[in-house]
Amino acid sequence: MSDIKTQLREYIVENLLFGDTETQFADNDSFMEKGIIDSTGILEVITYIEEKFDIKVEDDEILPENLDSIDNLTNFINRKVKEGSKVA
Repeated sequence: MSDIKTQLREYIVENLLFGDTETQFADNDSFMEKGIIDSTGILEVITYIEEKFDIKVEDDEILPENLDSIDNLTNFINRKVKEGSKVA
């Protein structure tokens, strides 16, 4: 699971914070509340996780409890990957 967290953090720092390593945030910090990612950034994160983890984020899944922190994203990705493996 920590590998997913590392990948997400690296993507966010490089692509949404433009390499700003001075901005510190914990795995459970809300992206929106901390001003780390705005609504457009969330759409970029969705595109990234769909491509990187081969999952589909449905419209009704675009919720803070799924996408608004490293922890939430990691749990969401793990759930989606498990669901996908059951179907296959």
